Formats: sequence, structure tokens, C-alpha cells
Amino acid sequence: MIRLEELAMLAGCLYGLFYFEAAWWYYLLLFLGPDISMLGYLAGNKTGAFIYNLFHHKAIAVLVFIAGLTGDWPVLVLTGIVLFGHSSMDRFFGYGLKLNAGFKYTHLGIIGKQ
Repeated sequence: MIRLEELAMLAGCLYGLFYFEAAWWYYLLLFLGPDISMLGYLAGNKTGAFIYNLFHHKAIAVLVFIAGLTGDWPVLVLTGIVLFGHSSMDRFFGYGLKLNAGFKYTHLGIIGKQ
């Protein structure tokens, strides 16, 4: 049930990009862009988790979206949609916010075989 909810939020974000007439590359960003934050793990688990979570936290995505709407900054509106949609996609596939123990440790459990 939770995965269906995340899938619905991802679909809503795809519609949001369509509604706001985003360029084609915003769709690509939705699927891949925020994962650049994994580079934070080059500085260690704690730093990596912080940076990764910064790019994958839905509340931050919502704040960016609202800032874009209230400030009339379309790029922030689209960035908020991308961040939120990507986070929903990740959670649909079982990837959650990271814990300081390492990349495979998330708020949804351990990623991979145990």
C-alpha cells in the first residue's frame, strides 16, 4: 500500500512537470538528478548521509516548491517537483533516507539481501 502511495505521488509530480510545461530534460532530472548527492559518501558515511538526505527529503522539496510559487521563480517550482518526485520514486523502489551507518542503511530498512 505504501508503494502505491509513493507511485501516485510520482505520477502527480510527472503531471506537475507537464502542467508547468517543463522542458524535456526536467523529466530526466527527476529520474537521475538528485542521485548526484551520493558523491557525498566520498567524504564518509555521516557526511554522505547528510548530503544524500538533503537532496531526498520531501519536506525540503515542498519548501523549495513553495518558495518558487511565492517568489514567482519557475525554476524553483520545477526543482521542488523534481526533488519530490525523485524521492517518491526512490521510496517506491525501497530506497529511503540514509542513516549514518552506511549507504545501505535507510529509514525503510537495509537495502539488498540480508
